Amino acid sequence: MALLGAGCSSGPAEPENGPSSPGSASPSGSGSPSAASDAPPDKGSVEVVRTLATGLESPWGLAPLPDGNLLVASRDEGEIVQVDGDSGKTSEAGQVPGVDAEGEGGLLGLALSPDFATDQLVYAYFTTASDNRIATMRYDPKKPAGERLSAPSTIFKGIPKGFTHNGGRIAFGPDKMLYVGTGETGDKGLAQDKKSLGGKILRMTPEGEPARGNPDQDSVVWSYGHRNVQGLAWDEDRRLWASEFGQDTWDELNHIEKDGNYGWPDVEGEGEGDGNGDFRDPVEQWRTADASPSGIAVAEGSVWMAGLRGERLWRIPLSGDKPSAKPQAFLEGDYGRLRTVVSAGGDKLWVVTNETDGRGSPEKDDDRILEVRVR
Repeated sequence: MALLGAGCSSGPAEPENGPSSPGSASPSGSGSPSAASDAPPDKGSVEVVRTLATGLESPWGLAPLPDGNLLVASRDEGEIVQVDGDSGKTSEAGQVPGVDAEGEGGLLGLALSPDFATDQLVYAYFTTASDNRIATMRYDPKKPAGERLSAPSTIFKGIPKGFTHNGGRIAFGPDKMLYVGTGETGDKGLAQDKKSLGGKILRMTPEGEPARGNPDQDSVVWSYGHRNVQGLAWDEDRRLWASEFGQDTWDELNHIEKDGNYGWPDVEGEGEGDGNGDFRDPVEQWRTADASPSGIAVAEGSVWMAGLRGERLWRIPLSGDKPSAKPQAFLEGDYGRLRTVVSAGGDKLWVVTNETDGRGSPEKDDDRILEVRVR
């Protein structure tokens, strides 16, 4: 691991920078093989099948609905937009009151309840004037545009907020627990403080309580020593993967394990850590100009990782809990900054661009949702 200095992963223009294996297997991803003989090909491919939607404002989180439509969070507008999965037509699902979109804060991650078919609950992570928090809203597609989401009900609050490093990615694991990536808000000491919720991956029940099997039964903290977790995804063998902004030197993809310490702020990237083996090394790392990673998804045996400053989609083929070949970059510079990647089932992904968040150079049709076929 490289010893740290000042600065951010993104450079001047991008400061973002219990159960057995409980946090694993994305329900809609095709997953990762568990043996080297089953590893995906060393080289993959990406085909943009279509541009589903255009003209989105500061899109961040994306949640595919069972009917094929999509919900997209607008970070700066505090609005959740519904996108028709066939035509790409957009309409307002509803507003999230109380969103404070200063800096990197705002309306960030979205996730559907694991029991969405019966409870119709949408989970949202957002920044307020005092903290980052998670709330649920009931979704009713039969209501008029702008009224399809109920008033939010807060299930968890008190996550530290900052101008930068607010984390924001949320996802339900195969154990039906809610996992939350947080940032250390620029206060580096929070990452190693297990009593703080900053710089962590949290694991909680759908009601916002500490999940059974957590390292501390009274705490939602699952792993720590993180700078700014931006992506969460699981493979078919119930392994949890997370992407993370580095500072000046290395961005990271980590295999997340219970009570793991991922080193920040003492170290960045691979290395010996403190010499006692207390820190977990990333499974892959990138120069910060090449990545500034955000959302990730698992499909066709690989992790697919969006790059903001890097403006590319990274493929990391897996064999068990390690990469089986070197990462490969796609779409480099073709669509600008990439924020979110979500499985669309099988060999398909949804990829969300992010040129309208104040750090990009938006063109006429930005921002967009791309449907991508991968191998």
